[in-house]
Amino acid sequence: MKKVYIETMGCQMNKSDTERMYGMLSNFGYVETDEPKQADLLMVNTCSIRQLSEDKAYSLIGLWGKWKKSKPELKIGFCGCVAQQKAKEIFKRANYVDFVLGTHKIYSLPTIIEKVNNGEKICECEETNATEDAEAVKYNINRVKSVNAWIPITEGCNNFCTYCIVPYTRGRERSRQPETILKEVKDALNSGFKEITLLGQNVDSYGKDFKDKNYRLADLLREVNAIEGEFWIRFVTSYPTDITDELIQTAVELDKVCEYFHIPMQSGDSTVLKAMNRRYDREKYFEIADKIRRMVPDVTITSDFIAGFPGETEEQFQNTLTAMEELCLDYSNTAAYSPREKTVAARWVDKFIDEDTKFERLARLNEQNRKCCLASNKKFVGRTLDVLIENFEDHKGKKVITGRTRNNKIVHIPSETDMTGEFLKVKITDCKTWYLIGELV
Repeated sequence: MKKVYIETMGCQMNKSDTERMYGMLSNFGYVETDEPKQADLLMVNTCSIRQLSEDKAYSLIGLWGKWKKSKPELKIGFCGCVAQQKAKEIFKRANYVDFVLGTHKIYSLPTIIEKVNNGEKICECEETNATEDAEAVKYNINRVKSVNAWIPITEGCNNFCTYCIVPYTRGRERSRQPETILKEVKDALNSGFKEITLLGQNVDSYGKDFKDKNYRLADLLREVNAIEGEFWIRFVTSYPTDITDELIQTAVELDKVCEYFHIPMQSGDSTVLKAMNRRYDREKYFEIADKIRRMVPDVTITSDFIAGFPGETEEQFQNTLTAMEELCLDYSNTAAYSPREKTVAARWVDKFIDEDTKFERLARLNEQNRKCCLASNKKFVGRTLDVLIENFEDHKGKKVITGRTRNNKIVHIPSETDMTGEFLKVKITDCKTWYLIGELV
């Protein structure tokens, strides 16, 4: 048996792709290892959302290239979003790489490995407008040991936000067939997973591209919810204007669907949002968030924000800070703007914010985020909540079980017993900025 190690960077979609690649390789004589130096095959599954992630990937394969000098039979693969974006340029930059595999063609991996083992160099980065469901059902998925299974339901994005590389690396939106998704859900549940997360860059647009049927995310949620067993359902990531009243109502009615929406806002200023090519303004986002809070009891709404977008003024940035506060957002992912090749905003060099200003704004954004998170957590102290336990660990010198509530709050519970995978009633006794503290009821 040969050993394979895959370093995964970036989003949950990349993590899901890695699980699929491990599964394919297991059918062709490879076993997974946690020790890169022991591997016969090294792969990096790259992220291109920010320059830092791309630089990290090149640094990693540079190290692997040095290992290859003393172990010439070692094979190295460069995969994922940077591979899709840069394709054959990677061979010029790192001639010790054996194959480059883009996001559209991961099910070509078995064929690629066969050719690479015969001495060929392969670049498989052609774009496609089709899903690969027919290939997906042939192979196992070696999921990371966890309680949560990530299951992609859409691939790609049609929005072309001016800062975002995703449409260029993942392609246009493509919805996977319901029967393939449902099979993967059932397989995951039969393997012991307790939570299903339906995944997509714009998960709420699921089914828009179906030509032969009227079937959307709400319909898929109903079918997943009808599967027997005790488990929870989540879906991410939501685009604000794709969230329909039907979807919200479906989430309320279905007992397994969790009270959690992740809805990136990106900026709290309408002028900046227009420059970003987002299809809403500040007022529209507030309207959507308010509607969800009215319709879904105990809902948690999380978001994403960018600091220092080209041309952003101090006043416009202040509008982002006030939006976070006034929306009572429960948590937000934050980042400084990073120009990405091929995107429209990357050409606005004359509007770029200097690095010092950009990161000073990011620091203030993070401080506002901390205040919002703590205020959100305080609301749950004294309440009893359902918690799905995810792991058993040492936390600040004490043994705890850690899990999440239905609305995605992290909870630490003192315990000498590992109860990973169990649904428990937990009374919240205290809170910190990023998590709740509870005791078993």
